[in-house]
Amino acid sequence: MIAKHSINIAFAAALAVFAGCTEQFAKKEGPKFRLAPIAKTDIVKTVEATGTVAPIKKVEVGAQVNGRIIKLFVDFNSHVTNGQVVALIDPQVYDAQYKSALAQLHANEANVMKCEAALVLAEKTLVRKESLSKKQLASVADYDSALEVRDIAAAALKQARAQVEQSHASVSQARANLNYCTIVSPVDGTVILRSVDEGQTVVSSMNAVPLLTIAEDLSRIQVEATVPEADVGAIREGQPVTFTADAYRKRFKGIVRQVRLASTTVNNVVTYPIIIEAANDDPNAMLFPGMTANISVETARAEGVVAVSSAALRFRPNNDDYAAAKAAAGGEIPRGRKIWIKDGDTGMKFVKVEEGVSDASFTQLVGVDGLEGKEAILGYATARTAANAGGAVNPFRPKFPQRNKNKGTAPEPRK
Repeated sequence: MIAKHSINIAFAAALAVFAGCTEQFAKKEGPKFRLAPIAKTDIVKTVEATGTVAPIKKVEVGAQVNGRIIKLFVDFNSHVTNGQVVALIDPQVYDAQYKSALAQLHANEANVMKCEAALVLAEKTLVRKESLSKKQLASVADYDSALEVRDIAAAALKQARAQVEQSHASVSQARANLNYCTIVSPVDGTVILRSVDEGQTVVSSMNAVPLLTIAEDLSRIQVEATVPEADVGAIREGQPVTFTADAYRKRFKGIVRQVRLASTTVNNVVTYPIIIEAANDDPNAMLFPGMTANISVETARAEGVVAVSSAALRFRPNNDDYAAAKAAAGGEIPRGRKIWIKDGDTGMKFVKVEEGVSDASFTQLVGVDGLEGKEAILGYATARTAANAGGAVNPFRPKFPQRNKNKGTAPEPRK
């Protein structure tokens, strides 16, 4: 029993010693706030998106007739010129149709000659019957019969000539189908897709069957990206763009060429397509159609401006500090955007500011003087940061980026 009582006394004494040490540590003066410097820097506001590299202009070369591909003259990555033969479809069936239409044309032309001769004979007979009828050597019925024969011969000639015109159209159609068996390139460019092989049969229905896809000019490309509706309002034609591709450790540059109005809704998220145009003339970093591009559209830029961490604009003091600052300000703290800076060892005071260009980390301060070099309050320091204040680095303290006039959000390539 005596031993147990001695243990309780010792434990109570230890608690008293620990409480005294804690109180003594609390009296040590340490940082009360987490601070961030107010300094000059460059701020670039960007909109991030993902897109796909595509040719600015591409043409699908198709087949307008049915048949078997008997010869392909180009392959993937082949360079072609306007009018160059790229494929050949078996022409036997269409050659036969052309010859048949041509033969029918000749037959109809011969029929026209026959009808013309019949009309000449009918007109001569009509003249003779008319002369005999005036001399009362032939009956009126004979004259009427000759007139009818003349009219029938004229109608037959007109019909024969119409058949000749129809035969001309059939010959033209058959010749066109025969020419369609020889497929030529409509533009100068590079073959980026081949959809058929030699020996394969193509069947053309309402639409032409695509055989090849030709990119007209790969020295310039476009990136087709989608931007959410919350960000598309800041994008304008002509804005500079930087983007990266996974295949290269390089940052490419382009401009916004078009903001399209055709929206797309997926899972209640509305996006709009934007088109970025860029040069593609670097042989060591050639962008291929279909590559994924991570784009960054520069919507605003401010260089060498006074800025602070954006977290400083979101800081709100606790009730005690707010009341002390209110009393120091004469009993009134105006509404509006403001930052708080340290005043003395434990106090704080506010400074009204106007926001300029802002990115995800820093905000430009507009219309303020004398703040450069001071520190804005980001929040209250925790017990751990207070204990480690003696030369320790605050992990929550943001660092200003270095000055870079060509700054973008994409990382710099490694040397």
